[in-house]
Amino acid sequence: ARQAAGPPFPWASEWMCVTQIQLSSAVGRPRSYSRSNGTGSSYWKTSSRMAQKEKEMCIGRKKFNMDPNKGIQYLIEHKLLTSDVQDIAQFLYKGDGLNKTAIGTYLGEKDPINLQVLQAFVDCHEFANLNLVQALRQFLWSFRLPGEAQKIDRMMEAFAARYCLCNPGVFRSTDTCYVLSFSVIMLNTGLHNPNVRDRPPFERFVTMNRGINSGSDLPEEQLRNLFDSIKSEPFSIPEDDGGDLTHTFFNPDREGWLLKLGGRVKTWKRRWFILTDNCLYYFEFTTDKEPRGIIPLENLSVQKVEDPKKPFCLELYNPSCRGQKIKACKTDGDGKVVEGKHESYRISAANAEERDQWIEAIRASITRVPFYDLLSARKKKIVGK
Repeated sequence: ARQAAGPPFPWASEWMCVTQIQLSSAVGRPRSYSRSNGTGSSYWKTSSRMAQKEKEMCIGRKKFNMDPNKGIQYLIEHKLLTSDVQDIAQFLYKGDGLNKTAIGTYLGEKDPINLQVLQAFVDCHEFANLNLVQALRQFLWSFRLPGEAQKIDRMMEAFAARYCLCNPGVFRSTDTCYVLSFSVIMLNTGLHNPNVRDRPPFERFVTMNRGINSGSDLPEEQLRNLFDSIKSEPFSIPEDDGGDLTHTFFNPDREGWLLKLGGRVKTWKRRWFILTDNCLYYFEFTTDKEPRGIIPLENLSVQKVEDPKKPFCLELYNPSCRGQKIKACKTDGDGKVVEGKHESYRISAANAEERDQWIEAIRASITRVPFYDLLSARKKKIVGK
């Protein structure tokens, strides 16, 4: 099993942080001061208090990155933050030493204090005289957008309201800004995701956004500027793991050896499977850093199946598009990433219990892409007005 490289004990990261501060404080002490001297005594007390505060702030950041709510509570208890939502929002907005995924987690919570901090956090952003793509670049770089639809909805709702407040007259309603923001995010995926072969042309982007401005169309020049901006420069999304795919596999939902049916001549091959982040990855060896294949699980279903050649089988399929290829990718014999050709994936486990555990884990991981549902619901709202 893959394990994250790092401190062997939960407390080790905090201990390492404190040790670094103590060492840096020791290095910076002037030799001319003496503990027995009055001036020196005052210096030592001030220096000691500063070192203590630095230590507590470092611990607070570490706690926040592991559990955002507990981290904020620790900082408040040690008087490094007040409980005022503006103070907390500024702390998150500056983001010094904070994990951007943790920031997104905190802002996405539904507790009243978190909702107030979200609003204050969005208000920290100045969007005046920025076009929508420029504003989205700034906003989406300040934290990592979570995956849950309700959290995304609240965050993008707050963004749209703030953008329209900073730029009155650009859109007729915040709903227009909300819908166009999602369209731009999906356009970014369509234009720059290496697994998407059908690149959306400008005309499709225009068609997708017809009638969203309170029943009217947005100016084509405005849409062209947004399209060209995304086409020339994709969004930079925070990657707290440094972009290393291996990080994804540190804490999987499930992993293990399974047999997979595939190839031009259908044969069963033993593969190491990892289930994490709503994707199923498979490797030739457990030591491989890059997967042989990636199967995104959104919109798929899983079921038990009988196979004449192998027992304990399960099948991944798209219930709404039977007979069509599943969106997936793999590496071919030359190491090139190519589109998968499976209409379904048949996999065999070692026994019935293991098969059922995989099915349960996959079902728990499967999710629909939230952007499409949110976009569809908001377009219906605009049409209904």
